[in-house]
Amino acid sequence: MTAIASSLSLAPEGNLTRYLQDIRKFPMLPPEEEYQLAKRFREHGDIASADKLVTSHLRLVAKIAMGYRGYGLPLGELISEGNVGMMQAVRRFDPERGFRLATYAMWWIRAAIQEYILHSWSLVKMGTTAAQKKLFFNLRKLKGQMQAIEEGDMSAENVAKIAHNLDVTPEEVINMNRRLASPDHSLNAPVRAEGEGEWQDWLVDDHEDQETELGEREELGQRRQMLTAALAGLNDRERAILTKRRLTDDPATLEDLSQHYGISRERVRQIEVRAFEKLQKSVKSAAAAQEVGTLRC
Repeated sequence: MTAIASSLSLAPEGNLTRYLQDIRKFPMLPPEEEYQLAKRFREHGDIASADKLVTSHLRLVAKIAMGYRGYGLPLGELISEGNVGMMQAVRRFDPERGFRLATYAMWWIRAAIQEYILHSWSLVKMGTTAAQKKLFFNLRKLKGQMQAIEEGDMSAENVAKIAHNLDVTPEEVINMNRRLASPDHSLNAPVRAEGEGEWQDWLVDDHEDQETELGEREELGQRRQMLTAALAGLNDRERAILTKRRLTDDPATLEDLSQHYGISRERVRQIEVRAFEKLQKSVKSAAAAQEVGTLRC
């Protein structure tokens, strides 16, 4: 079908009028001829037959594409995408099922155009489910029927009606309405009409720079090494009591530890305080030695 694709490529938007005039030259096919062409392509891969089937339906593609002009995309691009859908329809059409190609192709044409609109509308992925796609392409029409012309969010009553009609949640209606009301804007768009400065020039990154983040990570690693070394300087009971009392998310009680070690709660508290003092002294000494070494370097 590559030969057909090249023959259907639209000229720039300025020549769209000529394109619409040219496609009128292709006649509609009578049922019997359409059947024979479709059968010839399906059974023998006859490209000429497929080409004739496609070109005879270009006016249908243009008519369907014009129904999607309200989404701010060039009509020429919509028609081009519809032509792709038309070619897909011809490739999959089975003439033995008894219906006309136009009836079958309308779904493929609309699907191709709608997919293109969804991808072009926003950099953020949207309309990923059938219900969301239905909401995207019917929300404006339903708002017009309800005369829901209010700016910003719709009234709760209108949201509920649309959600019921399209079988979606009110939250989906509200989110889609906001997306349609606020399309993406380029970060390179000028802040002023004179073109001085772009929106990206005013964006502030609240995250720390890489050097600061790396420095903090190294400092945290050094503190962990000092703490590990300091804990190693304690005896087993001191290390266990200090860890269970101060270095866990769920500290043990003095009563629990006194029963575990067979000593009084006051004795447990004394061991904890002494172990913590030894830990502090060890860490401070290691930090001072590291600072001296850094100064010498």
